[in-house]
Amino acid sequence: MARNDDRRAALADAGIRVLAESGARGLTHRAVDAAAGTPRGTASNYFTTRDALIAELVSRIEQRLAPDPEVLAARAAEKPSRALFARYIRDVVARLSADPDVALALFELRLEAARRPAVAEALSAWRGRGFDADVAFNEQAGLPGSRADIALFHYAIDGLMLDRLTVPIDPGTSTDDIVEQLVARLLP
Repeated sequence: MARNDDRRAALADAGIRVLAESGARGLTHRAVDAAAGTPRGTASNYFTTRDALIAELVSRIEQRLAPDPEVLAARAAEKPSRALFARYIRDVVARLSADPDVALALFELRLEAARRPAVAEALSAWRGRGFDADVAFNEQAGLPGSRADIALFHYAIDGLMLDRLTVPIDPGTSTDDIVEQLVARLLP
């Protein structure tokens, strides 16, 4: 079959919506076809197995959550400070918050990874690249915080996003205020 990258991306986006709305159990080739508005069998032509579909969803999530290179370049040119680090963390939270289907699909995949080694492998490779990129940016920009500090922020952001996308502990507290507190308390 001829490769159609636009259709492939549209199917992956539909898969992300299905995963966010119906969870891992609802993620089927038929459900993706229905969500994409394509004829039945289209998704299975592009992704012959469920594992291939999931691998494509992980890849598409990575694309959709990628930071804007221009924003990163501008931040790297700024003087290192806690305030700059806080803006960087806010940007991560904003990208996750702006696309709740992607964030929810990612949480669904992480839960599925606890049960299925193939999903864990696909997610692990991406998460490792993202974490390493964050550490490298932090070092290149001269921002405060070690590799261990960056890991703590990943743990905190994951918890914050799970809270904000599901049943918030304290819905009256702004996400920006929480990020400020995280930076103030986690950075040495």
